[in-house]
Amino acid sequence: MKAIHRWGLQTPVDLSRIPHPVLVANGESDRMVPSENTLDLAAGLPRGELVPLCPDAGHGGIFQYHDAFVPRALEFLES
Repeated sequence: MKAIHRWGLQTPVDLSRIPHPVLVANGESDRMVPSENTLDLAAGLPRGELVPLCPDAGHGGIFQYHDAFVPRALEFLES
Protein backbone atom coordinates (compact mmCIF):
# COMPACT_ATOMS: atom_id res chain seq x y z
CA MET A 1 0.00 0.00 0.00
CA LYS A 2 2.90 2.38 0.71
CA ALA A 3 4.31 1.86 -2.78
CA ILE A 4 0.93 2.48 -4.40
CA HIS A 5 0.48 5.62 -2.32
CA ARG A 6 3.92 6.93 -3.36
CA TRP A 7 3.15 6.09 -7.00
CA GLY A 8 -0.06 8.11 -6.78
CA LEU A 9 1.85 11.18 -5.59
CA GLN A 10 4.29 11.20 -8.52
CA THR A 11 4.14 13.74 -11.31
CA PRO A 12 1.77 12.37 -13.97
CA VAL A 13 3.42 10.69 -16.95
CA ASP A 14 2.61 11.85 -20.48
CA LEU A 15 0.31 9.06 -21.66
CA SER A 16 -0.42 10.75 -24.99
CA ARG A 17 2.54 8.86 -26.51
CA ILE A 18 0.81 5.49 -26.07
CA PRO A 19 -0.79 4.77 -29.45
CA HIS A 20 -2.49 1.51 -28.51
CA PRO A 21 -6.10 1.08 -27.49
CA VAL A 22 -6.42 0.50 -23.75
CA LEU A 23 -9.46 -0.76 -21.87
CA VAL A 24 -9.56 0.76 -18.38
CA ALA A 25 -11.70 -0.73 -15.60
CA ASN A 26 -11.99 -0.41 -11.85
CA GLY A 27 -14.42 -0.49 -8.97
CA GLU A 28 -15.84 2.75 -7.65
CA SER A 29 -14.54 2.02 -4.12
CA ASP A 30 -11.02 0.74 -4.82
CA ARG A 31 -8.68 1.22 -1.84
CA MET A 32 -5.56 0.06 -3.68
CA VAL A 33 -5.88 2.24 -6.78
CA PRO A 34 -8.19 5.17 -6.14
CA SER A 35 -10.99 5.34 -8.66
CA GLU A 36 -10.03 8.93 -9.46
CA ASN A 37 -6.71 7.59 -10.79
CA THR A 38 -8.64 5.26 -13.07
CA LEU A 39 -10.62 8.15 -14.51
CA ASP A 40 -7.41 10.15 -15.01
CA LEU A 41 -5.75 7.17 -16.70
CA ALA A 42 -8.58 6.69 -19.17
CA ALA A 43 -8.71 10.43 -19.91
CA GLY A 44 -4.95 10.63 -20.46
CA LEU A 45 -4.77 7.82 -22.99
CA PRO A 46 -5.54 8.92 -26.56
CA ARG A 47 -7.28 5.62 -27.26
CA GLY A 48 -8.36 4.83 -23.72
CA GLU A 49 -11.82 3.35 -23.25
CA LEU A 50 -13.32 3.48 -19.79
CA VAL A 51 -15.61 0.73 -18.62
CA PRO A 52 -18.12 2.38 -16.26
CA LEU A 53 -16.83 2.02 -12.71
CA CYS A 54 -18.31 -1.05 -11.06
CA PRO A 55 -20.71 0.14 -8.35
CA ASP A 56 -20.04 -0.92 -4.76
CA ALA A 57 -16.88 -2.70 -5.89
CA GLY A 58 -13.25 -2.46 -4.92
CA HIS A 59 -10.09 -3.55 -6.71
CA GLY A 60 -11.73 -6.78 -7.85
CA GLY A 61 -14.70 -5.09 -9.49
CA ILE A 62 -14.20 -6.93 -12.76
CA PHE A 63 -14.58 -10.20 -10.88
CA GLN A 64 -17.64 -9.07 -8.94
CA TYR A 65 -19.23 -7.85 -12.19
CA HIS A 66 -17.73 -10.44 -14.52
CA ASP A 67 -21.08 -10.96 -16.26
CA ALA A 68 -20.91 -7.37 -17.56
CA PHE A 69 -17.13 -7.05 -17.88
CA VAL A 70 -16.26 -10.19 -19.85
CA PRO A 71 -18.48 -9.40 -22.88
CA ARG A 72 -17.12 -5.83 -22.91
CA ALA A 73 -13.52 -7.07 -22.73
CA LEU A 74 -14.14 -9.59 -25.52
CA GLU A 75 -15.71 -6.88 -27.67
CA PHE A 76 -12.68 -4.66 -27.04
CA LEU A 77 -10.24 -7.44 -27.94
CA GLU A 78 -12.10 -8.27 -31.13
CA SER A 79 -12.03 -4.68 -32.38
